[in-house]
Amino acid sequence: MQTDPKNTDCSVSTHGRQSGNQLFFILGPCVLEGADFASDIAHKILEVAQELKIQVFFKSSFDKANRTSAESFRGPGLGQGLEWLQRVKEMTGLPVLTDIHHPEQAASIAEVADVIQIPAFLCRQTDLLLAAADTGRIVNIKKGQFLAPWDMHQAVSKIRQRSSSARIWITERGTSFGYNNLVVDFRSLPVMKELGHPVIFDATHSVQLPGGKGTSSGGQREFVPLMARAAVAAGADGIFMEVHPDPERALCDGPNSWPLDQLKPLVQTLLKIRKAVNE
Repeated sequence: MQTDPKNTDCSVSTHGRQSGNQLFFILGPCVLEGADFASDIAHKILEVAQELKIQVFFKSSFDKANRTSAESFRGPGLGQGLEWLQRVKEMTGLPVLTDIHHPEQAASIAEVADVIQIPAFLCRQTDLLLAAADTGRIVNIKKGQFLAPWDMHQAVSKIRQRSSSARIWITERGTSFGYNNLVVDFRSLPVMKELGHPVIFDATHSVQLPGGKGTSSGGQREFVPLMARAAVAAGADGIFMEVHPDPERALCDGPNSWPLDQLKPLVQTLLKIRKAVNE
């Protein structure tokens, strides 16, 4: 099932509301490590999408601007990163999602990305939200680790006031809990769904241990399936997972990335749960 990048609402209406029961997925490596690297992963993701008949958005960042250490790998940058993402779209037909960090990046990103993602730490940055809204692309707002789920109303309202036809997603990725740890309150999913937009669960960042390794973040990859299963059971519309062919050697977020060769069986399990929830 090759995806038409011009039609990327995936059962989401023009108002951003879920219009069907299809569970969709956001999948890809944390950061672009190379052009061939990105394309190879995208093709493997496409194979899973075609076999299981699921809607997938390819996700990867051209810049990781909030790394723990100044020495950490950030990515290829805006220009080269967008070239690589465009190559992924042309080779696979998968729609693309990537992060924005500055308002002035919006127009360039919108030329390639089908979904513009607001990083969790930046979800209250008004100018960033408005710039993303002005592109007409779907805007995925990641809930800040410092926010209660009902506080996302304000971020959504900023975009709605800018554009009444804006298509908005909201992503849960855990809440700060003491030092170097996150916790997920699954009540946040129905709370945020009351805002009238699709709610996604980030199963890999939710098991991250921010700064847990001193100069980089740690993670508890073994809990990714548990968290993803619970989220689908709780009514998530989409699942976000960073995947990598060799997480132990990933240049970013390896400890919480899911192995690419284990993606298919996990997705199959999640689809079964979704079916049971909808029966």
